[in-house]
Amino acid sequence: MSTSTPPFIDKNSTTLSTTRIEALDYLKCLFVLLMVAFHLAYFADGYPLLKQWVYTFHMPGFLLISGYLMRVDKTLHQFSRTLLWLAVPYLILESSYITLSAFMPVRDGIEQLTLSTFADKFFLHPLGPYWYLHTLILCGIGYFIVWKGRNYSTISRLILLGFYFAGLSFVQLVAWDVSLYFFLGVVIRQSKLSFLQAFRPSWLAFIALLWLGCYPETFHKGSLGGLITVYLVISAALAVFPHLLPSIKRAALFLGRNSLALFLFSPIFTMVCKIFIPYLTFDSSRILFLTLSLPLCILGALTVCRVLDALHLSPWLFGRNCRCR
Repeated sequence: MSTSTPPFIDKNSTTLSTTRIEALDYLKCLFVLLMVAFHLAYFADGYPLLKQWVYTFHMPGFLLISGYLMRVDKTLHQFSRTLLWLAVPYLILESSYITLSAFMPVRDGIEQLTLSTFADKFFLHPLGPYWYLHTLILCGIGYFIVWKGRNYSTISRLILLGFYFAGLSFVQLVAWDVSLYFFLGVVIRQSKLSFLQAFRPSWLAFIALLWLGCYPETFHKGSLGGLITVYLVISAALAVFPHLLPSIKRAALFLGRNSLALFLFSPIFTMVCKIFIPYLTFDSSRILFLTLSLPLCILGALTVCRVLDALHLSPWLFGRNCRCR
């Protein structure tokens, strides 16, 4: 399986230019590295305000890209397979995470593993990072159903999809500020704009981000300041992209193409990295911990994919081989 995040992103779409795919891979690399870094609790706890700021945009950025790239011009059978290969990793990894959280020092873990607690976390309130897959499945189902409706204009479909997302929020299956970014990605796609037409590179975005950074009340993805921050971060990142050194660009694109592997398997290694903490207490900045742990999480996640391929388990988990490339 192509290890991009999320797995339904189709890199062979004829509507996406090479430049645009590279830009999105680069953004996915940025967001997934931030996700891994700030899931290292020991490091993140040392920088609570920075963590709050990063949480304002890194997963919203992923969701926006996911909504933009999700393909609903498929048959029911094709789209069902897309959902299936979201559901199978979710089933295995979320189940494992819930179970382990009852026995290991996981933040927001459960004190006692019961059938009702397991069902609540698995179906309604996912534990850990795999809420992202849960959200994509639910948002994708509504998106596909609404867009298969006949004799509706694009505006009518977007309104219906908005009502569907509002319903998910009302029954507390998906947070409204999470579905909002998926919805905005859909809006950009259905407006026939390219991603790079909607998000223009600008160095001035850095100045605007510095100004917004003076107001911590904007550090929330569901606020107007949060929306602006997401836009500015993407705009600033895209301004940097053409000026990266070739070696850095190649590494960034590689990690972006393989961001699914990092997303799915890095939580295993963020737990393992806790063994470093007793030996690094002399470093009050906690940067040394991050310097050791982040590469371990990246290499570990990619290695898991290689091992799954070698054992011929990838097709059972993802529908195809990982093939990190």
